[in-house]
Amino acid sequence: MRVRTNKSFTWMKHPLRFLRYVYCLYALITFIVFMLLVIPFVIVASFFGKMKGGNFIYKACSVWADAWFFLIGIRHRNLYESPHNKNKQYIFVANHISYLDAPVIVKTLRQKVRVLGKVEMSAVPLFGFIYRKAVVTVDRSSAAHRAKSVRILKSVIRRGVSIFIFPEGTFNETHRPLKDLFDGAFRIAIETQTPIKPVLFLDAYERMHYHSVFSLNPGRSRTVFLHEIPVHGLTGKDVEALKQKVAAIMEQKLQEYKAGWIQ
Repeated sequence: MRVRTNKSFTWMKHPLRFLRYVYCLYALITFIVFMLLVIPFVIVASFFGKMKGGNFIYKACSVWADAWFFLIGIRHRNLYESPHNKNKQYIFVANHISYLDAPVIVKTLRQKVRVLGKVEMSAVPLFGFIYRKAVVTVDRSSAAHRAKSVRILKSVIRRGVSIFIFPEGTFNETHRPLKDLFDGAFRIAIETQTPIKPVLFLDAYERMHYHSVFSLNPGRSRTVFLHEIPVHGLTGKDVEALKQKVAAIMEQKLQEYKAGWIQ
């Protein structure tokens, strides 16, 4: 009887696995098709400078994400624990748990913003071209490159545009709410006197596990906007305290919302 049950389970498992691969292949094809449609707009926008052109490219990527999520059955919602002013400048910080975080960013933030992203993604064919035009890249292995990225982010803030940083740096594979955070976002916030706005990506881990792009599946996607954290009057001596305060708030809220990766 036990053998029969196992055979039945195996027979049921393979069709489900096949359907998963078909779905992921469909998602990849639609992703590429929309990417190809966006590239001409990115090329044209590139002639209008880093700021004006970059803002247009970000909007184009938002349309891309809207269409792609709709076609692959991912339903995105923003949840607000306090009113969010899209006309106000922030340093956004979020948890980092999935390859799906990139499209979730442009689904979430509908305002002028620049994202700090890993330079390695620039090497991806076609996608890397859009990526280089839309984000501020950083090579964390190079101190000189990190310093240059910080200077660019500060110049973006001086131009009235918000910035977005994953303070964990890389995927959180610890099964804790967050990995240890880097100082960069909090140091920039204090030095530019720009408030921190934490956001939580609750479902990206369940929609696409960081181990494989073939884990992609349809379902809900939620982003939670938390209360802004002012930095007025803080100095360089307060970087660590600010970082720990933000980490504690984000960890508490991730536990309250029962984020799927927490054990």
